[in-house]
Amino acid sequence: MDHLAANRAAYDKLARDGAVFAKCATDEECQQPLATLDSRGWLPKSVQGMNVLCLAAGGGWQSILYATAGANVTVVDLSPQMLALDHREARRRSLSLRIIEGSMDDLSELVDGQFDIVHQPVSTCYVPEVLPVFKEVARVLKNGGIYISQHKSPVSLQVAERDARDRYVLGVGYYHQGPLPAVPDQSYRENGAVEYLHRFEQIVGGMCLAGLHIEALTEPYRGNPQARPGDFRHRGLFVAPYIRVKARREERESTAESQRVWIPG
Repeated sequence: MDHLAANRAAYDKLARDGAVFAKCATDEECQQPLATLDSRGWLPKSVQGMNVLCLAAGGGWQSILYATAGANVTVVDLSPQMLALDHREARRRSLSLRIIEGSMDDLSELVDGQFDIVHQPVSTCYVPEVLPVFKEVARVLKNGGIYISQHKSPVSLQVAERDARDRYVLGVGYYHQGPLPAVPDQSYRENGAVEYLHRFEQIVGGMCLAGLHIEALTEPYRGNPQARPGDFRHRGLFVAPYIRVKARREERESTAESQRVWIPG
């Protein structure tokens, strides 16, 4: 089974089981949708009338919040069961969504320069290469468009186990190639999914290569001093599980500008 089929099956099951990744937006969250989406103030004060792509973001949460805030929303996801939640919640709330089943690294159904915002939750760990994702994001963004994304920290994906002294052991090489091996510590792994470790140079450097200017980078805190060893929140005290990035699409020249020839004299 290839990584696409395996990850589709894994997330279909998570959706059917009502996992945390398949929790739809609540009525309370929809009362202040942008505040729910954006605790850091990275989004514009209003997204009314903006075109927003929720990338690899099925599950009835992100798309519903953006649509409630007045955006024109497209959601792309590999899992039909996750997308079914977006369908269901959009109907229930009388919202309009464009829903596309597909992989994050192939947005061929979408035209160039279409979106003001691309918002992607943790998901790049499910594809072997991240640069094609960033190139597609840059292609479909408008000039100056915003890309907000979250990624699994490569160091977090190196953790293999907890030893007898409650220390977290790096057991996967930083330059590991191919699917991640099975390890005893599954704190930040999804059961049945095929995952890949992407180094900081591939995530941050890849965005730069794709023409995305990074404006902010944070490491969301997931630790809890009261958590017991073995709990994912205990591990979060020692290794940040995620990085969150705000980037902006650099200005493109228009076709006419790029073809203009300077003639001396």
